[in-house]
Amino acid sequence: MSSSRAEALFAPLERLLEGASHPLEVRESGRVSYVGNGIVRVEGLPRVASEELVQLSGDSLGLAFTLEESETCLVLLDDAASIVTGTPAMRTGRVLDVPVGHALLGRVVDAVGRPLDGGRSLEALGRRPVEGPAPPIISRAPVTVPLHTGVKAVDALVPIGRGQRELLLGDRSTGKTALALSTILNQAHSGVVCVYCAVGQRDSAVAGVIEELRATGALAYTVVVVARSEDPAGCQFVAPYAATSIGEFFMREGRDVLVVYDDLTCHARAYRELCLLLRRPPGRDAFPGDIFYIHSRLLERATHLSREEGGGSLSALPIVVTEAEDITAYLPTNLISITDGQIVLSSTLFQRGLLPAVDVTRSVSRVGGDAQLPAYRAVTGDLRLVYAQYQELEAFSRFDTRLSPQTRKALEHGRRVREVLRQDDRELLDVSSQIAVLLAATTGLFDELPLERVADGERRIRAVLRARCEKLCHRIEAGAPLDDVMRADLLASARAALGEQDVS
Repeated sequence: MSSSRAEALFAPLERLLEGASHPLEVRESGRVSYVGNGIVRVEGLPRVASEELVQLSGDSLGLAFTLEESETCLVLLDDAASIVTGTPAMRTGRVLDVPVGHALLGRVVDAVGRPLDGGRSLEALGRRPVEGPAPPIISRAPVTVPLHTGVKAVDALVPIGRGQRELLLGDRSTGKTALALSTILNQAHSGVVCVYCAVGQRDSAVAGVIEELRATGALAYTVVVVARSEDPAGCQFVAPYAATSIGEFFMREGRDVLVVYDDLTCHARAYRELCLLLRRPPGRDAFPGDIFYIHSRLLERATHLSREEGGGSLSALPIVVTEAEDITAYLPTNLISITDGQIVLSSTLFQRGLLPAVDVTRSVSRVGGDAQLPAYRAVTGDLRLVYAQYQELEAFSRFDTRLSPQTRKALEHGRRVREVLRQDDRELLDVSSQIAVLLAATTGLFDELPLERVADGERRIRAVLRARCEKLCHRIEAGAPLDDVMRADLLASARAALGEQDVS
């Protein structure tokens, strides 16, 4: 064949290739060899990387979870109804990531960042990998700024700092989600960005949380990440890491972030389900041996960054469910050892109507005390001791009706302190109101009131404080220590509110 004839023959083909809008792309593919409950096995992906996304039938995605010599085990992130043996599987060349940016505020998304609220498509600033390294020690700064919850029992006795990891644990239906939600609602004017991650929860419960956030206006500064109980176990496993990556975007901007994980018990069960399906060896309670690691690598990403790194913070409020108030079970002890303190909610207190049902004697904050305002430390120094002594006296008083006057007085004082720590759901109090009420309680101003009138007296103290002591309140909230003059002014206002004569 002459060269001129060959050129004439191939010229149309060359022109066609030059005008092609999509260049050729080489992609590695394989075939599904096994379909299980939330997992698939794929043959023919020799170069697939760990935690790489693999595209299956349609828009279905799988996460490379276990790499074996002859096949790859994928964790499904979508419904497997359309996946059968022989379905093609294609490498994507990227690890699992999630959209991040200010466009996510006020939105409800799933574990891979797809909208669930029916709104417009997300215009994210970029994407971040779901898995990320925890900041090194050199990049961290001490926790020095309080994260106020608006709940007296927490802010006074179990304080939380920005950048802290505080565990919420208790039996079912003891108010764990309610306490976490109150903390989110209390950040309305603090500038804290919130991320609420629901893992394995009922649709009705998640819908109730979203509706309350929307009704109170808190959804404007909150991102909701949802992995429902009906979703594949892979989605439930990935969701907390995705929520953390979303929060890390704002933290790297220098902002303060709060992430609520509701709850890590369902997260651990989803991981156990995946590992058993993948035939990994089980350990205690059938959990795999690395169950501690999956939670530690998640919660270690919560921190307060140094000024050189931007000064942002990410606070974590993980929730774990106990059985029969047993905090020594496998998962609770794991998480207690990872976090910087725990808030224990008691089903006994909840059943008696003592809400929030915070068990003060078993709750602790290992970091937040350093971030607590000085006025709190001046008022609540003896509060925990008084409350613990009251609980002990109350238990002994059931066996003896002949009590000394001193014991009766201590019991009456303790009852009123406990009554002051009671708080209605969503009744969030500012710092100065909490300090004024707690100061009145610790000094015994409520001791002469009937128990049923303590709540009314507390409301009157808060009203008088707002009307007469505005400058004093600003000083307290600005971090001024509670000196003798400020203490006398608060007590005078409390006595005036309770109708007592000022004898200070």
